[in-house]
Amino acid sequence: MKLRFASFYSQWALLASVVANVPYHEYILAPTSRIVRPVSISQTGGNVENAASLLATDAAGSKNALSSALFTGSGSYITLDFGKNIAGRVSFQVDAVSGSDEAIGFTFTESPSYISAQYCDAVTDGAFDLPQWFNNTKPGRYEAGHDFQRGAFRYLTLVHNSTGTISLSNVTVYWTTSPEMPNPAAYTGYFHTDSEKLNRVWYAGAYTNQICSIDPTTGVALGAPLAGWYYNYTISNGSSVLVDGGKRDRVVWPGDIVISGPSIFVSTYSLEPIRNALDSLFIYQESDGRLPVAGYPLAQLFAWSFTYHCHTLNNVYDYFMFSGDREYLASVWDQYKLGLNYPLQFIDSTGLANVTSSSDWGRGGMGGHNIAANSILCHTLQNALKLAAVMNDTGNTSNWEAAAAGISTAANSLLWDDSVSLYRDNDTIARSSSASSYPQDGNSWAIIAGIADGPRAKAISNSLKERWVRPYGAPAVEAGDTISPFATGFELHAHYIAGNPEFAVDLMEFMWADYMLDNPQMTNSTFIEGYATNGSALYPVYNYDPRVSHAHGWSTAPTSILTLLGGGLTLTSAGGQTWKVAPALGGLKTIQASYATSLGGFTTSWTNSTCGLTGSFVTPKSTMGDLNIPLALGSRKMILEGPQGSQEVELAGLSTASVKGLIGGEYSIAILK
Repeated sequence: MKLRFASFYSQWALLASVVANVPYHEYILAPTSRIVRPVSISQTGGNVENAASLLATDAAGSKNALSSALFTGSGSYITLDFGKNIAGRVSFQVDAVSGSDEAIGFTFTESPSYISAQYCDAVTDGAFDLPQWFNNTKPGRYEAGHDFQRGAFRYLTLVHNSTGTISLSNVTVYWTTSPEMPNPAAYTGYFHTDSEKLNRVWYAGAYTNQICSIDPTTGVALGAPLAGWYYNYTISNGSSVLVDGGKRDRVVWPGDIVISGPSIFVSTYSLEPIRNALDSLFIYQESDGRLPVAGYPLAQLFAWSFTYHCHTLNNVYDYFMFSGDREYLASVWDQYKLGLNYPLQFIDSTGLANVTSSSDWGRGGMGGHNIAANSILCHTLQNALKLAAVMNDTGNTSNWEAAAAGISTAANSLLWDDSVSLYRDNDTIARSSSASSYPQDGNSWAIIAGIADGPRAKAISNSLKERWVRPYGAPAVEAGDTISPFATGFELHAHYIAGNPEFAVDLMEFMWADYMLDNPQMTNSTFIEGYATNGSALYPVYNYDPRVSHAHGWSTAPTSILTLLGGGLTLTSAGGQTWKVAPALGGLKTIQASYATSLGGFTTSWTNSTCGLTGSFVTPKSTMGDLNIPLALGSRKMILEGPQGSQEVELAGLSTASVKGLIGGEYSIAILK
């Protein structure tokens, strides 16, 4: 443990100079201080006086001098608004008390829909959480205990339930999330474009993942009592771990990390929570190779999921690519291989895996020759081949190559339906069936895994777009009347690969910005777990909408996608030793994106105008990479200036401007029409 702590400390030290100069810090939602104060009064009730004294600043914007808010009689309350979703432990000062057995209670909610003086929002189906009470209060300072922090809330209601009076001041919250970061606002990456909607979306995604990075000793909201609720499970080693949601479940779910991990990489580069999450899954690997569907304590029950098993393996690949930590890869390599070989036994004579596990992200119908599960397995095998080359371990690679090729061939032969330009969920479904038979997740993953070739990928992208439900989002038809930001994150990725980045930009603007940020039911700062196709905040996978998490890491795909695919600077080997530049503005006029690894900073900047595309990029000097820019009609010449001088490339008749073998350094590009 000491060695690992030193490793992550060194990582922060290496990046300190990069952090100090990160621009666009005004968009960062994380606080620079862990003591957070409310910014406005949402509402009051009963007999209260001087409620505004509890705010960080007064009406003129000056810092409030300490004074008291007075509560008189039972049921008097003040609802404080922190302006964004936060997390942490409440503390407050009792200045005066009149009466006996005076008590002050606190209720918490992420969404304004559940502001109440009687209850909080919920972490379980069917019942609200009850207030956190401080009974028999006397003058003095009070703070909630370590176990009694709230994992996510924007609104905090203070309620008095006794007949006397109580005066309170200095109500604050100790912001407990991202405990591994000395300064939570010290981002290593940034993003900016001419779309203010996308700027807000990028930073809200980064912030959502900070809310989902928690002290491992405060895990698990599931099963907590309604009264006196608490978080006190230890779910991993280390100082921080990446979980699904801030409020709930507060459990490691590998499917969520497939989305949240890359978004952390391009924003904060705080990799310790990812590493600890992966370790917590491998601890529970079975001797036959099976990995648990989720971390402790659910891992002890050992439900197995074909897809989440593969997601754990893909998270190992991503972590290695982001960190460049070959020592870590070597430490899990035998377990990784054991895990990879386990699902291969389900591949039958069709060439597809016959999935026997129904567990997945909440969709229905998982099983059989399923397109989503097989596409994810194909992608996992492709990643495994790259890792085997790094480890110089080719003993299994011929089998892996054959399995991946067989899945691709069989999926196109058995599951493709030309009548709708989509893959069927499985081969028991007749062609030209209802829309729910053609899943969002499986068709998106077929593009990501390369199962769908160029024309077929384009056709799928077009078909998925036709199903959008404006103004709410892209439906996950495999989960009923559901819009899943998780599944739609894969659709975003698929649109970029298919050559339709403008579809992804449009979808991010109306689904993530207009609805998931600006809808009055939302937090305006973090992203909801899922919701219904009619726009209600009920996630149809559950039966109780107060339970829905409004800070869920699996909903943050735009943060990584805008940087890596929009800004177009991706890593092709661990840590960015090699890279590829391939911007896709998708109708945007400008994009600036930057992130850092242990090798240094990676930055792109692009401007698209009627005259053509101009831009620049910077990569560490010790690296190498390729340039691969899709061309608009009429492009005639590219001028590239960099460390090796200036060169002109004639583009007449080309669809892509390509230059191989560029050394790391600073480059400028102009593509002229």
